[in-house]
Amino acid sequence: MTRHDCRNVPVSHHDQSAIDRLDGLLEDSLAFAGDPVAGADALLAEHPDFIMGHCFKAGLLTQSMEVRIYDEMVSSVEAAEKLAPNANERERGHIAAVRAWIDGDFSLAVQHWEEVVIACPHDLLALQLVHLSDVLLGDTLGQRDSVARVFPLWDEDMPGYEFVLGLYSFGLEENRDFSRAEELGRRAVAMRPAHPYAIHAVAHVLEMSGRQSGGIWWMTSRTADWADSNFDNHLWWHLALFHLDLNQIDTVLSIYDNHLRQRDHIGDKYSELDSAALLWRLNLLGIDVGARWRELADSWEPSATDTLYAFNDVHAMMTFVSDNRTQAASRLLNANERYVDHATDANAAMSRIIGLPFSRALQAFAAGRYDECVDTMIPVRYRTHRLGGSAAQRDIIGWTLLEAALRAKRYRLALALAHERCGTKPTSPQNWNFVARAHKGLGNDALAGKAEARAESLIAA
Repeated sequence: MTRHDCRNVPVSHHDQSAIDRLDGLLEDSLAFAGDPVAGADALLAEHPDFIMGHCFKAGLLTQSMEVRIYDEMVSSVEAAEKLAPNANERERGHIAAVRAWIDGDFSLAVQHWEEVVIACPHDLLALQLVHLSDVLLGDTLGQRDSVARVFPLWDEDMPGYEFVLGLYSFGLEENRDFSRAEELGRRAVAMRPAHPYAIHAVAHVLEMSGRQSGGIWWMTSRTADWADSNFDNHLWWHLALFHLDLNQIDTVLSIYDNHLRQRDHIGDKYSELDSAALLWRLNLLGIDVGARWRELADSWEPSATDTLYAFNDVHAMMTFVSDNRTQAASRLLNANERYVDHATDANAAMSRIIGLPFSRALQAFAAGRYDECVDTMIPVRYRTHRLGGSAAQRDIIGWTLLEAALRAKRYRLALALAHERCGTKPTSPQNWNFVARAHKGLGNDALAGKAEARAESLIAA
């Protein structure tokens, strides 16, 4: 029997109340609220024949990129596959997408979800999964265009429109359309203040355009809207980045200790990623973070040989080399080298192209082999999008390369790299400090002084 959800998308289930409950769980997932997977479990316990319920749970689990949820994801899609003869075309598309994901063909999974969205432009779950998968895969055009192709078919009368605005805002930002991204993101937040993803999209605009003070105000003035969400850890990380650029190290460490390392986040890979990324940036600035690396490396070591997602692996490597865990670092590298030799899935390509080179570069950097780090990174520096994540997250690669060039005393290269950074973010004090250090290395004291003065004036402003 076919019924419809709140956006008039067809659902092959007999109980409208179950469909309405699923609408609520989808809204929770988009608002980063509650526990949508647990909610789906409860719903499916009452309605084991609810095909879209199984698709919803399986789809959300694809985004975890953690080994510990793999069996649960497989069970969910298998349950949906058994019910497939009674599924509609849209639901069969969702099933095919998750099956492709499990098989390691992430691009085919995205293609299946895209086909669902084209056929059902108001399928908000499929739209969410396409967009978020493109973020995981580093497909910046896809993040924008997946929403652009259906955006004119949405308006404020459609339930969930604010979430579409948030998705589109982030896709526009990743393609450096900052003005429109900010407009849509702020509009989404005006419609729904407790909208962590739209708050996050605007934070990205402010970060990438070097508006540090505005970013601090944006985040702190809305803390009540996002601090209790399931996205809070990443948003604290964004707030820390604004303070880091202004060299407010005590505040950065306070955010790390009091928010990024909250006990209820431990074991969550998204939390571990943000924590490693922030500590590594502090490491690049020469900041001693004490025993913090040890606790974080303890969290990463059990997954050292997962080879599930290259983005995870490079952040694990940051913790291992920073805590002098040579055996863990070797296990990670050896596992990935064996993996890329025989695997053909999408992550193998990500690992081969950028994951392994960057992991080796991190190892060289921590060992003081700065020339080796530079020589490893230079050939792949324009392929870093293949690692996945956002431009702000991947900035750590360019920053590591530049710092390695400075420490290797390759000052002309360092100056060129620093000028690149100033070209895209001229209001960053840290970028002008890099310029100053490169000029000093070249003996250009007058130019170094001008760059230092520029950095100081930006901080003072």
